[in-house]
Amino acid sequence: WKKLYLVHHWPVTVCKMSANDCEHPPEYWTIHGLWPDKIEECNRTWHFNVTEIKDLLSDMRHYWPDVLHSSLNRTQFWKHEWEKHGTCAATLAVLNSQKKYFGKALELYHHVDLNSCLLKAGIKPSSSYYEMTAIKEALTRFYGVTPKIQCLPPEEGEKAQTIGQIEFCFTKELQLRNCTAQKGESDPMPADLKLGTEELSVCSDTLPTYYPSEVE
Repeated sequence: WKKLYLVHHWPVTVCKMSANDCEHPPEYWTIHGLWPDKIEECNRTWHFNVTEIKDLLSDMRHYWPDVLHSSLNRTQFWKHEWEKHGTCAATLAVLNSQKKYFGKALELYHHVDLNSCLLKAGIKPSSSYYEMTAIKEALTRFYGVTPKIQCLPPEEGEKAQTIGQIEFCFTKELQLRNCTAQKGESDPMPADLKLGTEELSVCSDTLPTYYPSEVE
């Protein structure tokens, strides 16, 4: 694999996509995962073991919660992320254990600090719409790289897309880089978030964009 995606999702949108028991989703961007741009499980025999990350648990519950299932003791989401993505990322020495993988993802999340960047740019959950180009420009200005932004397309009769996921790309040296594919790279990374029939896709630059503050 060539690059890593640090994927943030907006809990309110995740809940909107699901008829699940989503109660009081966090009102800040949380981690969806840290994904190499390679999508198959790499080592099926390397099972998730929550005791290896026990020192990280309070941070994990806060910044990397299972948005759809509010039980704090649930580790299913992390298990999925480790087995599908972590076992692939582990070819890097800095990510080659569960503690390092989850710990480094938390570190990158704090380093990127997406929540405060959006606030500084005046972009906050609201009932009015944003222009996608304005959101992109704010992020690019702040980080010096282009992230990948994914939305829930408008439902029938709606005119606006709903922001759902923001992904930052890193080199293998864990430096921020553009998410656009470079020469010789293929870039068919799926959204990896499909709930029922609803699915995130790359946001349209022309549609008004809704950044919802609460699940309707």
